[in-house]
Amino acid sequence: MAKDYNGSPKHHGPLDAKRNRITWILGVSGLCILSYIMGSWKSTPTPTSGQYDTVSKVGCEGGSSLSSKASPFSSSNLDFESHHQLDLNGSSGLQEFPPCDMKYSEYTPCQDQVRGRRYDRNMLKYRERHCPAKDELLYCLIPAPPNYKAPFRWPQSRDYAWYDNIPHKELSIEKAIQNWIQVEGDRFRFPGGGTMFPRGADAYIDDLNQLIPLRTGSIRTAIDTGCGVASFGAYLLKRDVIAMSFAPRDTHEAQVQFALERGVPAMIGIMGSLRLPYPARAFDMAHCSRCLIPWGKYDGLYLIEVDRILRPGGYWVLSGPPIHWKRYWRGWQRTQEDLQKEQDEIERVAAKVTRSDKVAGGELEKWPKRAFTLPPRISSGSIPGITAEKFKADNDMWRDRMVHYKRIAPLSQGKFRNVMDMNAYLGGFAAAMLKYPVWVMNVVPPNSDHDTLGAIFERGLIGTYHDWCEAFSTYPRTYDMIHAGGIFNIYQDRCNVTLILLEMDRILRPEGTVIFREGVELLVKIKSITDAMRWKSSITDHESGPFNPEKILVAEKTYWTGEANQSQN
Repeated sequence: MAKDYNGSPKHHGPLDAKRNRITWILGVSGLCILSYIMGSWKSTPTPTSGQYDTVSKVGCEGGSSLSSKASPFSSSNLDFESHHQLDLNGSSGLQEFPPCDMKYSEYTPCQDQVRGRRYDRNMLKYRERHCPAKDELLYCLIPAPPNYKAPFRWPQSRDYAWYDNIPHKELSIEKAIQNWIQVEGDRFRFPGGGTMFPRGADAYIDDLNQLIPLRTGSIRTAIDTGCGVASFGAYLLKRDVIAMSFAPRDTHEAQVQFALERGVPAMIGIMGSLRLPYPARAFDMAHCSRCLIPWGKYDGLYLIEVDRILRPGGYWVLSGPPIHWKRYWRGWQRTQEDLQKEQDEIERVAAKVTRSDKVAGGELEKWPKRAFTLPPRISSGSIPGITAEKFKADNDMWRDRMVHYKRIAPLSQGKFRNVMDMNAYLGGFAAAMLKYPVWVMNVVPPNSDHDTLGAIFERGLIGTYHDWCEAFSTYPRTYDMIHAGGIFNIYQDRCNVTLILLEMDRILRPEGTVIFREGVELLVKIKSITDAMRWKSSITDHESGPFNPEKILVAEKTYWTGEANQSQN
């Protein structure tokens, strides 16, 4: 007979055990949630007065004015600031940047004419890039001239620009006979003339078309050396040929600035002692119309450089001295002997330049098919790590991104003409923008993971190498839109990011737009700096949704101008 032991443990059924486990789990979860809430509350800083209200504090010295338009961005704003406090180059606690003195209104940091006088005049080294030292850097905002207006929209901008935007009459006087530019009341008119264009650039290009195929799509990219106000490039555009026009900052005041104000691709540059910032085999055509480059000197160095950047089968067009010197030598004010010698030197150098007529990876497709065809440098494996699959994926990604960009920026309203991609990669952004009346300067930083600029040119697009630790080779207020995807992730540990943003402010026109793409912590700090630069901005989610760690910052540079009597220390 079994005994009943009163002190023995009681038997628990399955229901009791399950209830205990649930109670334990809920208790632990509650403690975790309470701990997280307390930690978040303690780590959230108390906002201090004025920490993020710099945009509204306008009253800068010098009488600058600031528009008070509502934000143009349609996407919902996200507030990450109180939870992301990354200190980027010691930029925390920024005050609003003051305007620079009006004497800097057309400042080009690396082509400063005063600084250039310190350098050798041999091979025009004094007109090459010479960037400011640390103690020469400006931490102020370059002012627009009084009465600055938004440029004419393309295609009207090809023929007209506002006088107040570039108040220089020198070229209209100096080049009056050659019909470069004319002053008509409150605006400039560009008749299309040039030193070698007595009937205008349009007729000149028609004559050129009888010698080389400018309308077949086989010539797409060109470089115009010593471009003047870029009328040659301006009239090539209607033939679907895009030219990189360049000229130095010299006695022909503001010639590149006029070109960009017209909506024509251009850079400040010169053939001196350094290579041009373009890859080998980049251009389909190179053009010199009385560009004053001594082609036969220095053992043919300059002609060899043109040979480097021309693709096999490309064309070099030289008009002006010494070509046809026997007919024109009297008007050129040079002796027959001098002109004959120059032509002999050019022919000697041209004869010794030899190269393959073939392109590694295959021939280029004709434009416009070329824009989305796999570039030969990728198909041949010349760019390590870049494959046909990555090229296709990049194009697909940009097709989707442009749908989103149309919602957050006014791409289709004709507001933008000159566009820059600061970190172009394969040129997918520029290719996706081809449907709009814009052109894109594709910039490839030299410290990028891949040297892709050659492939960008093979797509029929244009661009340049550039290190963003230095100023870009352009005038202030020359771009309508800037795309900056991943660029600050590259440079945040290399140089002062505040200076990169000030450079973006310099080259962006008033009411221009910038699209940034970075991680949220970087974007929050970038926004704090752009707020101090008087920009209006908002952070939005990635186009794929809120769970993607990359976010988008859309910013607009507000309209303000300097005053003629403005003076700052």
